[in-house]
Amino acid sequence: MPECQNCGSFVTPAYARVFAPDGTEHPRVCPNCEDMVRDGAQVREARSRRT
Repeated sequence: MPECQNCGSFVTPAYARVFAPDGTEHPRVCPNCEDMVRDGAQVREARSRRT
């Protein structure tokens, strides 16, 4: 089962297919990571609050 590399939450296979890097089955961040964003190959805190 795919899960978020940041928080460990379950994500659907469709979400992982779209948002995980090529060759990886686990996305770096998910919708549960509200204050985190993908930045190239890294994950960082969002500059502005997400609500």
